[in-house]
Amino acid sequence: MGRPDFEEVEVYRLAEKLANEIWEMVISWDGFAKDTVGKQLVRAADSICANIAEGRGRWHFKDNQRFIRIARGSLYETTSFLRLAYTRRLIDRDTSDRLKLLLDELNPKLNAYLKSLNR
Repeated sequence: MGRPDFEEVEVYRLAEKLANEIWEMVISWDGFAKDTVGKQLVRAADSICANIAEGRGRWHFKDNQRFIRIARGSLYETTSFLRLAYTRRLIDRDTSDRLKLLLDELNPKLNAYLKSLNR
């Protein structure tokens, strides 16, 4: 069995970058914030790249599409938790803006990747 190819997919690399940045941000929060919003935010962000990887591992393109749709749902969930984190003053404007740029780049790429699987 060869090395998985999901690491070569640009949308996966971008999702992994987002997940790692969120991890580094949340790890410094206090216990209450980490236990409520933080854990869910990390899980949602991790789920984006995990579902892209799992979809790549499926041999049937319909399975891959299903996992990419799940990844897109996790992207929206991540966006929601980041909004909550900002509103609750867990992150500042600069952090929010920086992560929003990643989300804004990832969303259309994820949709384009899903669309490419229809071909």
